[in-house]
Amino acid sequence: MLLRDATILVIDDDADVLTAARLLLKSHAKEVVTEKNPEMLRSIFLKRDFDVVLMDMNFSSSLNSGNEGLYWLRKVKSLGSNASVIMITAYGDIDLAVRSLKEGASDFLLKPWQNESLLNSIRDILKKKSGTDITIREDKGNFLVKSEVMKDVLKKIEKIAPTDANILILGENGTGKDLVAKAIHQQSLRASKPFIKTDVGSLTETLFESELFGHVKGAFTDAREERTGRFEAANGGTLFLDEIGNISLHQQARLLSVLQSRQVIKLGSNLPLPVNIRLICATNLPMHELADEKRFRKDLIYRINTVEILLPPLRQRDGDIQLLADHFVAFYSEKYFKPFLSIDKKAIEKLEHYHFPGNVRELQYIIERAVIMCETTNIKPNDIVFSPIECNEAVNAATSQMNLNALEKNTILLAIEKNNGNISKAAKELGLTRTALYRRLNKYDI
Repeated sequence: MLLRDATILVIDDDADVLTAARLLLKSHAKEVVTEKNPEMLRSIFLKRDFDVVLMDMNFSSSLNSGNEGLYWLRKVKSLGSNASVIMITAYGDIDLAVRSLKEGASDFLLKPWQNESLLNSIRDILKKKSGTDITIREDKGNFLVKSEVMKDVLKKIEKIAPTDANILILGENGTGKDLVAKAIHQQSLRASKPFIKTDVGSLTETLFESELFGHVKGAFTDAREERTGRFEAANGGTLFLDEIGNISLHQQARLLSVLQSRQVIKLGSNLPLPVNIRLICATNLPMHELADEKRFRKDLIYRINTVEILLPPLRQRDGDIQLLADHFVAFYSEKYFKPFLSIDKKAIEKLEHYHFPGNVRELQYIIERAVIMCETTNIKPNDIVFSPIECNEAVNAATSQMNLNALEKNTILLAIEKNNGNISKAAKELGLTRTALYRRLNKYDI
């Protein structure tokens, strides 16, 4: 469930708190109800239920023990409500937070709350209630997953993140390689240390060593001061080298030397500096191209590829397009002050029939443009405009798929003809079961 679809009840004896909560939430949620007197809880819940309840822990009592809040929390639970309860208090007490969570609260926040923290808490609770999403949280967005192929990726991340293994992330542009790299770092034992990203594919030969290894003052003409390289900056943490497949053989040799010795020497210096980093690399090149020694050193591949993660393109992620589209609509409708904007089913169908050569990044831009241009509260199919830059690639991909289908159909016809119409023999020759062959016969109307 999204925040814009949620109904929220706020209970607090402070009128200023109720006003602040209502002003904050009314532009984000479907409905916000406020109440000063917790004695009204029973009559309120007899009439209707809520998705989320924000409840103060201290009302009339001057003891500030939080016992009143715990009493009313138990009352909400006893009324058979499905509401998730967030307890709010002006008095920070770890024991009180633990007690409220044990009693069934979903979260515990301190007054005065940070608006974004409160909104994020509600969003997280609503996603857990829906029980359909697996998320990797980033500062300004989510990597939302519903498809089985991406759930497998997340399981792999969960296993390898706590280790110090070097990771190679493969995937097309826009599939979220940098987001996965951050997720691995955030779930690792190095999470409190630096995460340093460098697009090594964009570095020239002259900048490569200075950028990665640093230089001392006077090392070359424009070296007016000493520079810390990315390896040194990432010491103790994670170094993410993006577009690793685009560096030259000479750059690969220099990188391999550092990875083997675990020390860097700044340009213009003879002093080796030990570095302790966890290395994550990414490329949009397929593995068979990386394995070409004319393009990439095999000894470097083995060094950077202790574990490999292959990110599937969006077109192979069944169910994720609608999930991601809903998320981007909610995000950009808040950003551009268009509350309660939704996306039509026909618009979703249009998205799901598109090839998405630009993957999740392209979907994000399409939805942002649709939100900006939409003149109603519902995004229609004609609001969905695909980029002409990517459309040519989509047409080429579709043509290739048509050619593959024609090839498969002709191969099946030849096998059946060769075996005089005997389906069992034709299936055996094609390496298929009879059932699989019958499915293809129906597919091609043979």
